[in-house]
Amino acid sequence: MAIVEWFTDMGNTKPLALVLFFVTFVAIIVYVYFGKARSKRLESYKHIPFQDDDEKDSNR
Repeated sequence: MAIVEWFTDMGNTKPLALVLFFVTFVAIIVYVYFGKARSKRLESYKHIPFQDDDEKDSNR
């Protein structure tokens, strides 16, 4: 029951939430900028706006 009481105290949950959100933020940044296939993935994204137009033209 001591753990439940510790979580219900707002003084304890705010720093815990801050740490969790910060760790999540850092994990996202590391994934985005240091991923192994980052350059290939970004290169494939640059053609996304034109893919829909190509499909419409080929159906005509």
